[in-house]
Amino acid sequence: MINYPLPITDYPRVARLILSMANDTPQILDGKTTARTIKARLKAEIESLQPQMGRPPGLAVLLVGDDPASTIYVRNKQKACDRIGISSFGRTFPASTSQSELEETITALNEDPRVDGILVQLPLPNHLDAVALLHRIDPQKDVDGLHATNLGKLVRSEIGLRSCTPEGVMYLLKEYGIEISGKNAVVVGRSILVGKPMALMLLEANATVTVAHSRSQNLSEITRSADILVSAVGRPQMITSEWVKPGAVVIDVGINRIPGNEGKGKLVGDVDMTAVKPICSAITPVPGGIGPMTVAILLQNTVWSYRQKIA
Repeated sequence: MINYPLPITDYPRVARLILSMANDTPQILDGKTTARTIKARLKAEIESLQPQMGRPPGLAVLLVGDDPASTIYVRNKQKACDRIGISSFGRTFPASTSQSELEETITALNEDPRVDGILVQLPLPNHLDAVALLHRIDPQKDVDGLHATNLGKLVRSEIGLRSCTPEGVMYLLKEYGIEISGKNAVVVGRSILVGKPMALMLLEANATVTVAHSRSQNLSEITRSADILVSAVGRPQMITSEWVKPGAVVIDVGINRIPGNEGKGKLVGDVDMTAVKPICSAITPVPGGIGPMTVAILLQNTVWSYRQKIA
């Protein structure tokens, strides 16, 4: 109960009380709904552009081996393509496939005028050089944004194809009107797929950025300094309430499968949602948060490459 009027010295206490009350029901950053909106826009754009192009956009996803998670991701990407009118040129290779065979496949796709985007599904079997394969992709068709040319454009804040997951995070923050400029942002994880480009995008948006990782000392103290906390480490429910600043925005990029009821697998993120939800101001769920956004941005990148060919 708050009694009015209050002396000025009580206002900070009231502000903290209101914040704690608000944080009982934090904003859920719904990536699934936002992704659906992006796909609807892209479908309309494809229908508009196709008469000029004489063909639909095309996406080639290369899957090597039979990793269950990768297989599911690729299947979902192909279904998403079908729904909005993107032709899928996906190829599946056995785990024993050689480096040279994959490089030849990528070269052929680079030269195929029907293909606007090429993605190599990671991770790859240990005998393959992922970096060499990513560099083989034409930068204009690098819809995963991992070619050195596109990463260099990101460093320079130039227009180009950007890594799907970090770009999906940025899109979602903007969609929900979350202020980034001037905020302290902490990214846990330093992979080239998420952590490094995520830090660059937040820096570009005028956040003060810290990149933390497995060698960081006092990791929980670092994460507690974050107004915006992004976790991309792939460790189930590692981020607990003690690691999160009250009122922070928490972005959970991790997707981890753990045992569930009746022996069935259960998907969880890097964040302990039950523990963290009561103290944060906004949070992404797993599943239904960044995962759908990653696929939506992949499609958006493909359509962007498609549209460039009109010019």
